[in-house]
Amino acid sequence: MRTGRSTFVRPVRPEDADRLVAFVAGLSRQTLAYRSLGPVVRVRDDVIRRGAHVDYLDELALVALAGDDIAGLVRYVRDPREPEHAEVTFTIRDDHQSEGFGRLLLEHIAAAARARGIRVLEADVLADNTRMINVFLGSGFRVEAGPPGQIIHFEIAVDPQAQALARAERREQTAVRRSLRPLLEPRSVAVIGANREPLTIGHEIVANLRRGGFTGGVFPVNPHAGQVAGARAYADVRDLPEAPDLALVAVRAEAVPEVVRDCAEAGVKAVVVVSSGFGETGPAGRAAERELARFARASGMRLVGPNCMGVVNTTPAARLAATFSPALPAPGRVAMSSQSGPLGLAVLDHARRLGLGFSGFVSVGHAVDVSTNDLLRWWEEDPATSVILLHVETFGNPRRFARIARRIAPRKPIIAVHPGGPADSAVSSLFAQSGVIRTRGLQELFDVALLLSHQPPPPGDRVAVITNAGGPAALTVGACTANGLRVPPLGERTRQRLGRVLAPGAEIGNPVDLTPTATAAHYRQALDAALADDGIDAAIVLFMPPLADQPDEVASAILDAAAAAPEKPVVTSFLGSAGITGPLRRDGLAVPSYTFPEAAAASLGHAAAYQAWRSTAAGVVPDLPGIDVDRARSLLTGAGEGTGTAAELLAAYGIRVHDPGQGQGLDAFLSVGSDPVFGPVISFGLTGGYADLMADVAHRVTPLSDRDAREMVRSLRAAPLLEGRAGAPGVDLAALEETVLRLSAMVEDLPEIAALDLRPVRLLPPGAGIAVTRATVRLAHDTPGGSR
Repeated sequence: MRTGRSTFVRPVRPEDADRLVAFVAGLSRQTLAYRSLGPVVRVRDDVIRRGAHVDYLDELALVALAGDDIAGLVRYVRDPREPEHAEVTFTIRDDHQSEGFGRLLLEHIAAAARARGIRVLEADVLADNTRMINVFLGSGFRVEAGPPGQIIHFEIAVDPQAQALARAERREQTAVRRSLRPLLEPRSVAVIGANREPLTIGHEIVANLRRGGFTGGVFPVNPHAGQVAGARAYADVRDLPEAPDLALVAVRAEAVPEVVRDCAEAGVKAVVVVSSGFGETGPAGRAAERELARFARASGMRLVGPNCMGVVNTTPAARLAATFSPALPAPGRVAMSSQSGPLGLAVLDHARRLGLGFSGFVSVGHAVDVSTNDLLRWWEEDPATSVILLHVETFGNPRRFARIARRIAPRKPIIAVHPGGPADSAVSSLFAQSGVIRTRGLQELFDVALLLSHQPPPPGDRVAVITNAGGPAALTVGACTANGLRVPPLGERTRQRLGRVLAPGAEIGNPVDLTPTATAAHYRQALDAALADDGIDAAIVLFMPPLADQPDEVASAILDAAAAAPEKPVVTSFLGSAGITGPLRRDGLAVPSYTFPEAAAASLGHAAAYQAWRSTAAGVVPDLPGIDVDRARSLLTGAGEGTGTAAELLAAYGIRVHDPGQGQGLDAFLSVGSDPVFGPVISFGLTGGYADLMADVAHRVTPLSDRDAREMVRSLRAAPLLEGRAGAPGVDLAALEETVLRLSAMVEDLPEIAALDLRPVRLLPPGAGIAVTRATVRLAHDTPGGSR
């Protein structure tokens, strides 16, 4: 909500009849008058109870719950004379009328109506009901209002306009950040289950809070202790001198529900459940954690966990170390969300050894409430965070993740590791579309984070390699090539400059081999020259002498050269050390070092690909001509067995199905499948061995932008055949991309489509278009394997 509290919105159910009676009984006369457009003496209970019975198609009601009580109600009834129109009414309980319920319910009922073929919601509003009028006018939807009078008639077009989506997104962004403030910037913290014994979870959380410099109140809760880790203990959370913003719960799993209820009664705003014994134990544990989340949301609390290791926020506004981890990170520019509690312990210890500082770290555990998406919204506007790391095992809402990540990634790199699985291709597609850097493991995650948190991404893919050992340099060149980088010859002026200053015997190509006798001055001169070369975008510096001679002076020379060219990144493999070492850090400038040069090359490769992504114009979802949504919906509405063909549906979206004859061209396929997690996924590949033997298939998650379509068709390994390289004539890529966009629009507009297959698709020469030879479609209500 606008206040940061949570509400649960769902369709009304028959068992809500008593709740509805209680809801109406609690309304003021003025609210009843606004709802009924005039004075109301009494509303009969039997009439109210009938409102709990709807058909969920022509009549639908949504309730917003505060605890177990109804706080808001919205209902539409379809007009039988104009099936695309419906009358809508809103009722908000008096004590919730300034919290944003009206706008929230409008967004949800608009989406539900749109999915059921309703295009316009109509409402009559008393002229002095300014709150409801402002909800409509400020929604961002296209709104038409009738002439001024005692009653004003509104018509709201529920098609998702850009302005409506933007306003809904901004409202949600503000609400989520407000709800997370008690979690990440609390004024006081309670630790329930605090233990007097050191090296126990409850004790170490209290100790870390005090050791980390938290300036607010720290309240251990233990009925059998007078003091824990030097802080006065209390018998119960309800006995505390003030209601804490945040409570950490470290008790047995069976005691957690009662403790969380006590927290709600005490006015706690956020809870971190460290305790294990929930979803990881089986169905009963999963049900218990779902009930925890339901209760917390109904009580207006945010909940992290269960089975997590806590929350860290090193920013000056917080200084919060609400964790039992023995390794606390130093302040820095990196924030991280991890879905594994035990893994978090290793992460923080590894980051400390690398010298990688954190602005924040949240172990979300089973993420039954606070999710990665929530944390992305917080760190998006956190000035202390410049790089975001994600360890993601599951996606709660992949589409929302994509929307948020696309907004953040052009300004702050997001680096993620995902374990893969059956939906791995969809995960890779989601990350690629969103600008998220996907790494193959945690080590690579930290390697890339070291670079991007201390050096800029390279403006291009051309790398200079400077070394004092030929063998490691050869490995570095190979690693650069394997990671999409180039090691081009240095420019003639650069070579001449190096020839004048380097010692005899030095190789001045690329790599620049300074030989084992190189001095700090040689490193400085070589790196200065390479970074000044217009044909170089970054440098990898290797310092591996047989005897470490003057390493501090060499490190200082590297820092001086890096400072003189701040727009080009410098990374090193310095004496086989890893992380940000003391000699390579000075006055806010740091050059990362990697144990082996291959890791340096891999990190630069990721950074260069990220820079190329964010340097490309952002895509848009275009308005395509020749689309008849009404015709398509009518085909689906009347589609019984043997009626409504795939060809007719495609024609409604400007895609013609026909036989091209024996014309020249490549054969391909386009298909749409519904992933249970990611929703519609479009796939493209060439038929035959390209797709079957080489697994050369591109995937994208809908909705696709023009940029997504362009990158998708060019991402195949067989792309040279499409582009007219490798001796091939090429195909009409523009027509292919447009067809992909039309398919994306179709499955977004028509959620009834469960699967769609266009095969074969003849890709004709440039300017000749494409020819869809055969198409099949399966609707969500068809039997498996059925098609039209």
